[in-house]
Amino acid sequence: MSKRKNPQIGPLFEDWLKEEGIHESATNASIKRVLAWQLEQAMKEQNLSKAEMARRMDTSRPQLDRLLDPKNEGVTLDTLTKAAAAIGRKVRLELV
Repeated sequence: MSKRKNPQIGPLFEDWLKEEGIHESATNASIKRVLAWQLEQAMKEQNLSKAEMARRMDTSRPQLDRLLDPKNEGVTLDTLTKAAAAIGRKVRLELV
């Protein structure tokens, strides 16, 4: 657990997630929510409908809906790469 200068302040939220054993799942859920939000924002900026986005990705509209669903964590790297390409962007991953 990280030490804080002020003893009145509790543990860091990240430390608490680790103690509860939910850090990894919470992090994964957060990443998926951010990716879904970024895709939706890019679609809005480019005035892309879901139908056009699905066409650009060479996928179905229900598959796109699953990708844009922040609660659906079962998204493949291939799907993310196609979505990024459809909006003129790239996926960047790194191990830290």
